[in-house]
Amino acid sequence: MFAMRISKAKEEKISEQMLSFLFSQSPKAIFTAHIAKELARDEEFAKKLLLELEKKDLVIKVKKNHDGVDYSRRLRWRLSTKAYDAYKKLQQSI
Repeated sequence: MFAMRISKAKEEKISEQMLSFLFSQSPKAIFTAHIAKELARDEEFAKKLLLELEKKDLVIKVKKNHDGVDYSRRLRWRLSTKAYDAYKKLQQSI
């Protein structure tokens, strides 16, 4: 099996789709697997992009469930306030 390389431009487009999806689900936090399924992408690839978005302060990793217990193997994601405000402003200008 060989690994395919995706261009930076395509990674950015997919990242934009992730942000748009998270905006549509806001303020709900979404599991990595659900985001990957929604965008028809591999979970590991989706996680890699989400971690890159986290470094840019566009998404926030949710490590605990509703009862305050740490997830052992799963992660949920939500838009950062900065990204939410930018998307909201963009939506209002359209």
